[in-house]
Amino acid sequence: MARTSKSKRGEKSGAETAVRQRILEAAFAAFRKSGYATASTLEIASRARVSKRELYALVGNKQEMLIACISERAKRFGVPADLPVLRDRETLEQVLASFGTKLVREVSDPTVIAVFRLAIAEAVQAPEVARALDATGREASRAALRKIMAEAQASGLLAGRPGELAEQFGGLLWGLLLVSLLLGVAERPNPREIARRAREAAAAFLQLHPLPK
Repeated sequence: MARTSKSKRGEKSGAETAVRQRILEAAFAAFRKSGYATASTLEIASRARVSKRELYALVGNKQEMLIACISERAKRFGVPADLPVLRDRETLEQVLASFGTKLVREVSDPTVIAVFRLAIAEAVQAPEVARALDATGREASRAALRKIMAEAQASGLLAGRPGELAEQFGGLLWGLLLVSLLLGVAERPNPREIARRAREAAAAFLQLHPLPK
Protein backbone atom coordinates (compact mmCIF):
# COMPACT_ATOMS: atom_id res chain seq x y z
CA MET A 1 0.00 0.00 0.00
CA ALA A 2 2.80 2.38 0.96
CA ARG A 3 4.66 1.60 -2.26
CA THR A 4 1.54 2.34 -4.30
CA SER A 5 1.12 5.67 -2.50
CA LYS A 6 4.76 6.62 -3.13
CA SER A 7 4.45 5.59 -6.77
CA LYS A 8 1.38 7.78 -7.24
CA ARG A 9 3.09 10.74 -5.59
CA GLY A 10 6.09 10.26 -7.86
CA GLU A 11 3.89 10.09 -10.95
CA LYS A 12 2.05 13.25 -9.87
CA SER A 13 5.32 15.07 -9.23
CA GLY A 14 6.65 14.00 -12.62
CA ALA A 15 3.49 15.14 -14.36
CA GLU A 16 3.58 18.51 -12.60
CA THR A 17 7.23 18.99 -13.59
CA ALA A 18 6.34 18.32 -17.23
CA VAL A 19 3.44 20.77 -17.12
CA ARG A 20 5.60 23.39 -15.40
CA GLN A 21 8.21 23.05 -18.14
CA ARG A 22 5.49 23.45 -20.76
CA ILE A 23 4.30 26.62 -19.03
CA LEU A 24 7.82 28.08 -18.98
CA GLU A 25 8.32 27.31 -22.66
CA ALA A 26 4.97 28.90 -23.46
CA ALA A 27 5.81 31.95 -21.32
CA PHE A 28 9.14 32.45 -23.06
CA ALA A 29 7.53 32.10 -26.49
CA ALA A 30 4.87 34.67 -25.50
CA PHE A 31 7.48 37.08 -24.13
CA ARG A 32 9.46 36.86 -27.36
CA LYS A 33 6.40 37.31 -29.59
CA SER A 34 4.42 39.95 -27.70
CA GLY A 35 6.98 41.48 -25.32
CA TYR A 36 7.02 40.97 -21.58
CA ALA A 37 4.82 43.94 -20.77
CA THR A 38 2.19 43.04 -23.39
CA ALA A 39 2.08 39.24 -22.97
CA SER A 40 -0.84 38.18 -20.79
CA THR A 41 -1.18 35.24 -18.44
CA LEU A 42 -4.21 34.17 -20.51
CA GLU A 43 -2.04 34.00 -23.64
CA ILE A 44 0.57 31.98 -21.77
CA ALA A 45 -2.02 29.61 -20.31
CA SER A 46 -3.55 29.09 -23.76
CA ARG A 47 -0.16 28.33 -25.29
CA ALA A 48 0.64 25.87 -22.49
CA ARG A 49 -2.84 24.29 -22.67
CA VAL A 50 -3.46 24.80 -18.95
CA SER A 51 -5.90 26.81 -16.87
CA LYS A 52 -4.80 30.10 -15.30
CA ARG A 53 -5.29 28.41 -11.93
CA GLU A 54 -2.73 25.72 -12.85
CA LEU A 55 -0.40 28.37 -14.21
CA TYR A 56 -0.36 30.31 -10.93
CA ALA A 57 -0.16 27.14 -8.82
CA LEU A 58 2.80 25.61 -10.65
CA VAL A 59 4.84 28.71 -11.56
CA GLY A 60 3.31 31.92 -10.23
CA ASN A 61 2.67 35.34 -11.69
CA LYS A 62 4.20 36.74 -14.86
CA GLN A 63 7.33 38.07 -13.17
CA GLU A 64 7.90 34.73 -11.44
CA MET A 65 7.59 33.04 -14.83
CA LEU A 66 10.22 35.39 -16.26
CA ILE A 67 12.63 34.72 -13.40
CA ALA A 68 12.05 30.98 -13.74
CA CYS A 69 12.77 31.14 -17.50
CA ILE A 70 16.04 32.96 -16.86
CA SER A 71 16.97 30.77 -13.88
CA GLU A 72 16.62 27.61 -15.98
CA ARG A 73 19.22 28.95 -18.38
CA ALA A 74 21.43 30.37 -15.61
CA LYS A 75 22.00 26.85 -14.27
CA ARG A 76 24.33 26.27 -17.22
CA PHE A 77 26.80 28.90 -16.04
CA GLY A 78 28.05 27.36 -12.80
CA VAL A 79 31.59 26.23 -12.06
CA PRO A 80 31.98 22.51 -12.91
CA ALA A 81 31.81 20.26 -9.85
CA ASP A 82 34.99 18.49 -10.94
CA LEU A 83 37.08 21.67 -11.14
CA PRO A 84 40.74 20.61 -10.73
CA VAL A 85 42.86 22.00 -7.91
CA LEU A 86 44.67 25.09 -9.19
CA ARG A 87 48.26 24.18 -8.31
CA ASP A 88 50.03 25.76 -11.29
CA ARG A 89 49.54 28.31 -14.06
CA GLU A 90 49.12 25.63 -16.73
CA THR A 91 46.12 24.20 -14.91
CA LEU A 92 44.71 27.70 -14.39
CA GLU A 93 45.03 28.43 -18.10
CA GLN A 94 43.25 25.17 -18.95
CA VAL A 95 40.44 25.93 -16.48
CA LEU A 96 39.96 29.45 -17.83
CA ALA A 97 39.92 28.18 -21.41
CA SER A 98 37.43 25.45 -20.50
CA PHE A 99 35.13 27.80 -18.60
CA GLY A 100 35.41 30.42 -21.34
CA THR A 101 34.45 27.86 -23.96
CA LYS A 102 31.41 26.82 -21.96
CA LEU A 103 30.36 30.41 -21.30
CA VAL A 104 30.56 31.55 -24.93
CA ARG A 105 28.85 28.37 -26.11
CA GLU A 106 25.93 28.82 -23.71
CA VAL A 107 25.49 32.59 -23.97
CA SER A 108 25.73 32.60 -27.77
CA ASP A 109 22.87 30.10 -27.94
CA PRO A 110 20.06 31.80 -29.92
CA THR A 111 17.62 31.28 -27.04
CA VAL A 112 19.89 33.07 -24.57
CA ILE A 113 20.55 35.88 -27.04
CA ALA A 114 16.77 36.21 -27.32
CA VAL A 115 16.58 36.72 -23.54
CA PHE A 116 19.12 39.55 -23.76
CA ARG A 117 17.20 41.15 -26.63
CA LEU A 118 13.98 40.87 -24.64
CA ALA A 119 15.60 42.66 -21.68
CA ILE A 120 16.84 45.45 -23.95
CA ALA A 121 13.49 45.83 -25.72
CA GLU A 122 11.61 46.02 -22.41
CA ALA A 123 14.15 48.26 -20.62
CA VAL A 124 11.72 51.18 -20.39
CA GLN A 125 8.30 49.53 -20.03
CA ALA A 126 9.42 46.58 -17.89
CA PRO A 127 12.84 47.21 -16.30
CA GLU A 128 12.30 44.15 -14.08
CA VAL A 129 13.25 42.00 -17.10
CA ALA A 130 16.76 43.48 -17.16
CA ARG A 131 17.02 43.30 -13.37
CA ALA A 132 16.03 39.63 -13.38
CA LEU A 133 18.49 38.84 -16.16
CA ASP A 134 21.32 40.65 -14.39
CA ALA A 135 20.63 39.26 -10.91
CA THR A 136 19.75 35.70 -11.89
CA GLY A 137 21.42 35.07 -15.22
CA ARG A 138 24.53 37.19 -15.64
CA GLU A 139 25.43 37.01 -11.95
CA ALA A 140 25.66 33.20 -12.17
CA SER A 141 28.51 33.40 -14.69
CA ARG A 142 30.20 36.29 -12.88
CA ALA A 143 30.09 34.44 -9.56
CA ALA A 144 31.51 31.29 -11.15
CA LEU A 145 34.39 33.24 -12.68
CA ARG A 146 35.06 35.11 -9.43
CA LYS A 147 35.30 31.76 -7.66
CA ILE A 148 37.96 30.56 -10.11
CA MET A 149 39.92 33.79 -9.67
CA ALA A 150 39.64 33.63 -5.87
CA GLU A 151 40.97 30.06 -5.83
CA ALA A 152 43.84 31.04 -8.13
CA GLN A 153 44.65 33.97 -5.85
CA ALA A 154 44.55 31.73 -2.77
CA SER A 155 46.98 29.36 -4.49
CA GLY A 156 49.41 32.21 -5.19
CA LEU A 157 48.88 32.08 -8.96
CA LEU A 158 47.33 35.53 -9.35
CA ALA A 159 47.36 38.87 -7.59
CA GLY A 160 44.43 41.27 -7.55
CA ARG A 161 40.77 41.41 -6.67
CA PRO A 162 38.78 38.40 -7.93
CA GLY A 163 35.94 40.61 -9.17
CA GLU A 164 38.23 42.83 -11.22
CA LEU A 165 40.17 39.85 -12.55
CA ALA A 166 36.91 38.20 -13.62
CA GLU A 167 35.82 41.37 -15.44
CA GLN A 168 39.15 41.57 -17.27
CA PHE A 169 38.98 37.97 -18.42
CA GLY A 170 35.37 38.48 -19.53
CA GLY A 171 36.40 41.48 -21.61
CA LEU A 172 39.18 39.51 -23.31
CA LEU A 173 36.86 36.58 -23.89
CA TRP A 174 33.99 38.47 -25.46
CA GLY A 175 35.51 41.50 -27.13
CA LEU A 176 32.76 42.82 -29.44
CA LEU A 177 31.19 39.42 -30.05
CA LEU A 178 28.22 39.71 -27.69
CA VAL A 179 27.20 43.14 -28.98
CA SER A 180 27.51 41.88 -32.57
CA LEU A 181 25.32 38.86 -31.78
CA LEU A 182 22.69 41.07 -30.12
CA LEU A 183 22.65 43.36 -33.17
CA GLY A 184 22.40 40.37 -35.49
CA VAL A 185 25.48 41.45 -37.46
CA ALA A 186 27.50 38.35 -36.57
CA GLU A 187 26.76 34.66 -36.69
CA ARG A 188 27.19 32.39 -33.71
CA PRO A 189 30.77 31.02 -33.79
CA ASN A 190 31.17 27.30 -34.36
CA PRO A 191 32.60 25.03 -31.62
CA ARG A 192 36.16 25.26 -33.00
CA GLU A 193 36.04 29.07 -33.15
CA ILE A 194 34.62 29.23 -29.61
CA ALA A 195 37.38 27.00 -28.24
CA ARG A 196 40.05 29.06 -30.02
CA ARG A 197 38.60 32.31 -28.67
CA ALA A 198 38.62 30.93 -25.11
CA ARG A 199 42.21 29.64 -25.37
CA GLU A 200 43.45 32.98 -26.71
CA ALA A 201 41.61 34.88 -23.98
CA ALA A 202 43.11 32.67 -21.26
CA ALA A 203 46.63 33.07 -22.68
CA ALA A 204 46.27 36.85 -23.05
CA PHE A 205 44.88 37.15 -19.50
CA LEU A 206 47.84 35.31 -17.97
CA GLN A 207 50.28 37.43 -19.96
CA LEU A 208 48.69 40.51 -18.41
CA HIS A 209 48.97 38.96 -14.94
CA PRO A 210 52.40 37.38 -14.41
CA LEU A 211 52.99 34.99 -11.54
CA PRO A 212 53.16 37.06 -8.31
CA LYS A 213 56.65 37.34 -6.77
